[in-house]
Amino acid sequence: MAVTVGSTSTPTSGILTAAGVGSGLDVNGLVSQLVAAKRAPQQSAIDNQKASAQTQLSALGQVTAALSALQSSLSSLNDGSAFTVRKTSVGDSTLLSASASSTATTGNYSVNVTQLATALKASSAAFASDTTNVGTGTLTISVGSQQMSLSIDSTNSSLASIRDAINNASNNPGVSATIVTGTDGAHLSISSTQTGTANVFKVTSSGGDGGLAALNYDPNATTGNKLSVVTAAKDATYTIDGLAGSSSQNTVTTAIDGVTLNLTAVGTTTVTVANDASAATTAIGNFVNTYNSFVGIYNNLTQYDPTSGTAGALIGDATLNGIQSTFSKIVGGAVNGNTLASVGISLQVDGTLQLDSGKLATAMSGGGGTVKAFFSGTGGFAAQFSTPLDGWIGSSGILGTRTSNINQQLSDLANQQTALDDSMAALTARYQAQFNALDAMLAKLNSTSSYLTQQFDALNGSSKK
Repeated sequence: MAVTVGSTSTPTSGILTAAGVGSGLDVNGLVSQLVAAKRAPQQSAIDNQKASAQTQLSALGQVTAALSALQSSLSSLNDGSAFTVRKTSVGDSTLLSASASSTATTGNYSVNVTQLATALKASSAAFASDTTNVGTGTLTISVGSQQMSLSIDSTNSSLASIRDAINNASNNPGVSATIVTGTDGAHLSISSTQTGTANVFKVTSSGGDGGLAALNYDPNATTGNKLSVVTAAKDATYTIDGLAGSSSQNTVTTAIDGVTLNLTAVGTTTVTVANDASAATTAIGNFVNTYNSFVGIYNNLTQYDPTSGTAGALIGDATLNGIQSTFSKIVGGAVNGNTLASVGISLQVDGTLQLDSGKLATAMSGGGGTVKAFFSGTGGFAAQFSTPLDGWIGSSGILGTRTSNINQQLSDLANQQTALDDSMAALTARYQAQFNALDAMLAKLNSTSSYLTQQFDALNGSSKK
């Protein structure tokens, strides 16, 4: 900072001046510029490394997501489950509906539903209203080997209170209660919550004033019951190809292996179980789409645009090029003497796959055994894809390791940024202290120079007299 001695011919200006310091110079602005110049190269290095790391991280994320989707699309083809899906059809859907698991055997079945399963419902005699007291004592309700005992006293002996006690009991064995009011009064109606003869209930009472006996019911008794049967408990009965069967429920899972029948009415109909080729077709189409998505991402990340002079984030990346090379060998190879073309999939010039639905449908005819043999099993096409995928995107795969390393790099850069910020904050404080001290010193010198100037002026004036 320049300091000069002023001429006596211009006494109104200070003899000592300093480029504005001590006379209105923006010290903060000057300090900011100096600190910014000091920060610039280090900040640039951090920013460049951070931008590069984030670009790499984003690119690896795209590749990992694409490969994960590809792995998922291969799952049902690899284990063969896409080829074991069954579909059912029912001749008269008003009588029943049906569904089949992969364990079901294809075939036709004649089903004759002779009786639907029903739940026991019984009703008490009429009471004046739902607030009428029934009686006190212990009311025990049992279903099979399970039972509950309700303590009824004068505080909860009304018809409505007994209903609530039954419904709210934590150990309810499988009954529900409601009140049905007719012209003759209020009736307590008790129903089994499950259908079938095995789920009938029994009601007994003991102790108290004896009034609870009005609710007694024994399904095995022929006389003495106080509850009247509204709906008797029945098991569902049916025949499958002439073979008789029964079930406590209208949902039957044991009549035909792997088939569930939901009975809805009495009558005779047919049930057909067949292969569902659409499941395999959908799975194969999904594989083609996810593979093409990966190819698109690969091309985008590894291409160079000569017009704009920009390169893909992973151009020349050995891992990504290795993945693409592996895939190219697999899609161009053969399995058990068959190729992708044999199942209606052709390789395009741009590296993508194209599915011919008509050719695939032809290959799937007759149960799709040939297509299943191509895709499934330890040496199948899907397994050839899945095995290397585990090495790339598994818990300790190459892409996962690279992603972890980049995240660590970003964490280190964040620490470097914090250290740089702290260093620049300290430098700013030091510069401000130095400039403020200089400003104060020059202000003092200027004050002294003003005094000396006044003295020189006074001497000059005195000598002229």
